[in-house]
Amino acid sequence: MSMENSQYSAAQILEALQSGDNDVVRSAAFSAGDMGLKEAVPLLCERIKSENIGVQEAAEYGLRKIRGAQSIVELLPLLRSDEAPVRNVAMDILREIGVDSIESMQPYLRDDDPDLRIFIADILGYCLSHQSALLLGDALLKDPEVNVRYQAAVSLGNLAFPESVNDLCQAMHDEEWVQFAVVEALAKIKDPSAINALVQLLPQSSMLVSSAIIDALGGLGDIKTIPLLFNSLENVSVVLRHKIVKAIVQILSGRSLSLLAAKSQERLRAYLLDALSDNDEEIQMAALQGLSAIGKEEASSAILDLATGLDPERKAELYEAAIRAIASIGYNDIVRDALRSEDESRTMIAMEACQLMDDHRPVEEIKNLFWRVSRELQRAAVAEVAQLGSCDDMPFFLSIIDECDDAEVLKSALVFFGNQHTCPDVEDVVFSQLDHRYVDVKEMALEACINLHSANLNARFKERFRSDDAMQRMMAVYALGRYSVTENLTEITEALEDEDPAIRRVAVEAFLNLGGVAERYLPRLLPRLFDEDKDVRVALVDLLGQIGTSAVMPHLVTALRDENEWVRIRAIEALGVNKNAEAVPTLAQMLEHASPMVAFKIIEALGRIGGNVAFSVLLGMMDHEDPEIQHAAADAVAAIQAEQE
Repeated sequence: MSMENSQYSAAQILEALQSGDNDVVRSAAFSAGDMGLKEAVPLLCERIKSENIGVQEAAEYGLRKIRGAQSIVELLPLLRSDEAPVRNVAMDILREIGVDSIESMQPYLRDDDPDLRIFIADILGYCLSHQSALLLGDALLKDPEVNVRYQAAVSLGNLAFPESVNDLCQAMHDEEWVQFAVVEALAKIKDPSAINALVQLLPQSSMLVSSAIIDALGGLGDIKTIPLLFNSLENVSVVLRHKIVKAIVQILSGRSLSLLAAKSQERLRAYLLDALSDNDEEIQMAALQGLSAIGKEEASSAILDLATGLDPERKAELYEAAIRAIASIGYNDIVRDALRSEDESRTMIAMEACQLMDDHRPVEEIKNLFWRVSRELQRAAVAEVAQLGSCDDMPFFLSIIDECDDAEVLKSALVFFGNQHTCPDVEDVVFSQLDHRYVDVKEMALEACINLHSANLNARFKERFRSDDAMQRMMAVYALGRYSVTENLTEITEALEDEDPAIRRVAVEAFLNLGGVAERYLPRLLPRLFDEDKDVRVALVDLLGQIGTSAVMPHLVTALRDENEWVRIRAIEALGVNKNAEAVPTLAQMLEHASPMVAFKIIEALGRIGGNVAFSVLLGMMDHEDPEIQHAAADAVAAIQAEQE
């Protein structure tokens, strides 16, 4: 019975494939493929010619599924079609299934039409079998048409069988255009025999082909080719020599170059310097890499010249590589002279390189140039000396504090002072800058004071806390909090009651430095939950959230009733992060009258807290009229389910 059924459906499919209705044909073609119905092959090949894209795709699907010699035999004649889309589809299918019957394609390699022979040579490149490689090798060496030979070489590269190396080498006496394809194919084969072949072909090739061979050898990265590449450096054109240099650097990446014999290094160095002037960026990059490893003083000069001529925005990669190369070669007279140069872009490049050197010698030169250069360069110079300098450079920075009024320069000077714990008088200098007229300089002075972390400065901040100027009191409270809340508790507690709200806020934030230990100071802190200033209340809610113990939870729930939306939002977030289940009923109640922003925060918090109550509240939100809220509720439900698993 079942046999008859399948026969019947096969007959139906064959009939449907001849229908005039495109939809019927489409579904029949898919069914033919799924059943592997060989009898349908001629009809499917006919349908490849259909004007209707859907029908054509279904026929293509069917043939790819059925495969086999018969499909190949029926598809091959379509390669003669005058219509490109038909030829292309047939070729594409044959590339995939051709390996099922290479013998069916063989006669076409002797066809009178060279185009047809090109198509077959292309298809064979996708048929991973040694038989394909044999046929292609034959076409490569014997076909009268150059384009067929070219395609055969490309296809042998696709197959990448080492056994084809011999045929490919023989084809190197062919036209230049075929030679190119041969070199690319050998590069893809990556077998030692292919590398040897490329090496032997180098001396007898034209300039263009040699260049392709050198690129291929560089890409293959086989260290055994180095002696040969060195030998071929001598009697070649400049362009080719630059390519050889690039290949050598590629193969002996960076470090290994310094292992070459002194004489080889000497030769290579000269060629690398020469290659800097090439207009191919990849070659320049390779030359910079090479000189980073084995460059000497004269290389610094050439690289500086190159970098000065570059636009750092448009040629960023090359510019950076040049600076790294100068830094790798190290500090020398050339770099020193560049720091003294009248040409500011040259000075800038030298400074950027010195920054990477970890060498104190350039510091003196950079200090000397500071007073005569433009503002942009001054900023860079002082930032660099701040990084590289030591106590000996104090006088330079003191003169900057006295004579400069550029905020960026002053901030760099303060960074320097903040890192010099051992220098004399540094504390006085830094502390005096807390009164500077620029706010950002004040702030940097404050950070420097905190960095120095001295008992003397702590005492001075306690005095400063008694100032009438609110800004000075605020900086003092901030510093005392960073130094030690417990040592400075008297002042910080007093600051919680200061008339200035910004100072009260900084005092609350000081307790963040204590982490969980802040819990023991709750009695002093809780009155701020009802502070008239919302920023103070927000700071306190953040602090309670960070403490996160059961003692603070009721106070966070209280904050949910705050009149200010931001205070409520921070309280919601804190309860979520601390997974406080007691807050769920209150949060659920709030949802009814919440603004969209607050609603999102509540949903997110419920997702974090989890548990049955939160789960059912969120389920109820999944049919909310606002699709974004629905979406958020669904995400939160998913988060709770993931926790359960």
